[in-house]
Amino acid sequence: MAEHPPYSVVLTYDIALQQLIVHTLDPNDLAPLVAGRMGVIVADKADFRLDDEFARHLGVGLLNTIALGQPNIKQYMSFIERPIDD
Repeated sequence: MAEHPPYSVVLTYDIALQQLIVHTLDPNDLAPLVAGRMGVIVADKADFRLDDEFARHLGVGLLNTIALGQPNIKQYMSFIERPIDD
């Protein structure tokens, strides 16, 4: 597997293309851009696990955050926001 330097991930929604686009950036380049912006801690539990439910919550949270600034994307969103029973 290829070695990668540490990077941050930026998710954007391009309205014209109707595409979600993932960009990778050097964390040092991103730091001044996010300083003073909204930030959410999503993994702060003693039993920290990156499992299916965490991934689902992260995805739902990211899409809802994008929809705050770009409400046009809501017409494509049809996920359940509560935990899914197994």
